[in-house]
Amino acid sequence: MKIWVGVTDKDWFQFLSGINPDEVNFWQPSGSRMFRALQPGEPFLFKLHSPDHFVVGGGHFVRYSALPTSLAWDAFGLKNGVASLEALNVRVRRYRKEDASIDPVIGCNVLAEPFFL
Repeated sequence: MKIWVGVTDKDWFQFLSGINPDEVNFWQPSGSRMFRALQPGEPFLFKLHSPDHFVVGGGHFVRYSALPTSLAWDAFGLKNGVASLEALNVRVRRYRKEDASIDPVIGCNVLAEPFFL
């Protein structure tokens, strides 16, 4: 069995820990790289960016898909870790500054049974 640790921002974590969803979309700002590190059911942990270098939760990896943000919003809604599609696009552009796409493609790592520490 493998374990993966993905790095995320505090806003994503705090938003999701406040709503305690049954699954989350641990999205990547770019959908150009397929996530192949885990098999379904294996543990996926998340830790915060600097300066808070510690694990704050995790879940069980379900699947990866590359989706435009509009479709990710339709599929996951608040489980994307933001309050709206507009907020998702703003967050994606924070990490993809050179990309002004109207509907950027992101990597969606679906995690079941998420927990928050």
